[in-house]
Amino acid sequence: MNSQDYIKKEEIYGAHNYHPLPVVLDRGLGPFVWDVEGKRYFDFLSAYSAVNQGHCHPKIIEALVSQANKLALTSRAFYNSVLGEYEEYVTKYFGYDKVLPMNTGAEGDETALK
Repeated sequence: MNSQDYIKKEEIYGAHNYHPLPVVLDRGLGPFVWDVEGKRYFDFLSAYSAVNQGHCHPKIIEALVSQANKLALTSRAFYNSVLGEYEEYVTKYFGYDKVLPMNTGAEGDETALK
């Protein structure tokens, strides 16, 4: 498939809240991304700063694989062996009494309003 094929498929089946740039990304490494045709771009958007460390950083991949090999995801209906340590670090680092991690900013906003 080429870029136009991927774009057409998204236009048919996907809902958009804005019009994406007509570039179909396929892979990334460090500050660069490549489209499905193999053209390299400097990723100035960095997924809106979500990947400001660069794409496919080896230390992050190592940590992800290590954790995925141990335990992928738990529900908050259970305790797990790493959340308390993370909560302690965050509260001490920022001077908070407590922290409630969320998946997205929207969840954080909703919880704050409750």
